[in-house]
Amino acid sequence: MGSGVHEMEGGGVEESLAELRQTFRSGKTRTASWRKSQLKALLLLIHENEDKIFEALKHDLGKHAVEAYRDERNPNRLGVVEKSVNNSLSCLDEWMAPKKSKLPLLFFPASAQVLPEPLGLVLILSSWNFPISMALDPVIGAISAGNSVVLKPSEQAPACSSLLAHTIPLYLDSKAIKVIEGGKEISQQLLEQKWDKIFFTGSSSVARIVMSAAARHLTPVTLELGGKCPVIYDHLSSPSDTEVAVKRIVGGKWGPCNGQACIGVDYVLVEEKYASQMIEMLKKTIKKFYGANPKQMQNISRIVNEHHFQRLRNLIKDPLVADSIVHGGLIDEEKLFIEPTILLDPPLDADIMTEEIFGPLLPIITLKNIEESIEFINSRPKPLALYAFTKNEAFKRRILSETSSGSVTFNDIMVQFLCDTLPFGGVGQSGFGSYHGKYSFDNFSHEKAVLQRYFFLELEPRFPPWNDFKLNFIRLAYKFNYLGLILLLLGLTRD
Repeated sequence: MGSGVHEMEGGGVEESLAELRQTFRSGKTRTASWRKSQLKALLLLIHENEDKIFEALKHDLGKHAVEAYRDERNPNRLGVVEKSVNNSLSCLDEWMAPKKSKLPLLFFPASAQVLPEPLGLVLILSSWNFPISMALDPVIGAISAGNSVVLKPSEQAPACSSLLAHTIPLYLDSKAIKVIEGGKEISQQLLEQKWDKIFFTGSSSVARIVMSAAARHLTPVTLELGGKCPVIYDHLSSPSDTEVAVKRIVGGKWGPCNGQACIGVDYVLVEEKYASQMIEMLKKTIKKFYGANPKQMQNISRIVNEHHFQRLRNLIKDPLVADSIVHGGLIDEEKLFIEPTILLDPPLDADIMTEEIFGPLLPIITLKNIEESIEFINSRPKPLALYAFTKNEAFKRRILSETSSGSVTFNDIMVQFLCDTLPFGGVGQSGFGSYHGKYSFDNFSHEKAVLQRYFFLELEPRFPPWNDFKLNFIRLAYKFNYLGLILLLLGLTRD
């Protein structure tokens, strides 16, 4: 259907966008048949290029094929992308249908409905840590809603970016959906254009640039950021429950791209008396999952590039932070590898506790009483996700009512991301706007209010010249006091 759009001059960007706008104006993307055909083509793309996807992920992130299959293609036998496409295909007719709205009797005769309509031309700026699923998942929402799309993959995952740029035009309508590759210069050119929506996944520093650019055109923006996602670890009396909890914490910290995930575990809060037991169980589970020899770990991703490697190394250079390491700490700069590392009570004012870690370093913060965790979390920016392992129902209610976060998950890690029936998104500094399932469709749609009236049963009191009768009528009308209106019209009340 065409070829990918690679690095280009500003004029090339503008020409591409002009074609996309023309396609949208033609009405082609609004039809259910076009939307469904593109979603089915996206499924075919995933199925026919699975090996290439694995190779690209291995090249960019060192992801093991099973991790790639779980995170990018097929967790729990329902791929992140495949699951989203199938859900959209099964629900699209319902989502597109106008929704009837009730009207007060005062409006009779009339009808009302809410009509979802596409926004227009949207820009999707995706991240490098899950460079396939985090690129295609919002594209699914944009297509389902009937928009034309520009996808700008992250240049920090070059193999995946190239794969998307070369394969998407072979499967999808290149007059309505384009991939534009490039670095900061291309991103800047794109942000200078006028869009009907910008969807960004990445860091808060880049998000500020995106928002500033969008403000010039009053473009609506969805920001999927991150933050320091905490785990509250309440004591679990059952040894089997404790074992499950620790496995899920290890899997939620080092499993997703070796800690390079916005909803991964950033730090753990635990009571002092249980910290030693927890740390020992974490060590054993790390050994079981990833092997005893850190130099030969095969089931864990590497750090994406030199810049992020040095950023993480600097987090543990501080002598006081280094002294808090109780497990791990091995660094291999040649392979861009950092061993799963546990720290016990690093200084709370150190960078490792004030910045999002986004890597394989796990601080354990001890408290006198686990309920102090609520105050601890509230003293910091609102996280994208909050995790709590507890069976205490009263404590759960306190967490829900006294903290604010993009999501709360009890007794597991990251599984909320897989639920299309739940919105995924942040709050405050962890982002705003949400997507997944119907929330993706809504994110890329405008709900147009439609009211239809007829030419009889006119309410004359709505028009001048004004008098006391009309004032009383309007007062009663705003209160929907129909009995009062009848009495007023019959002259049974004073006007």
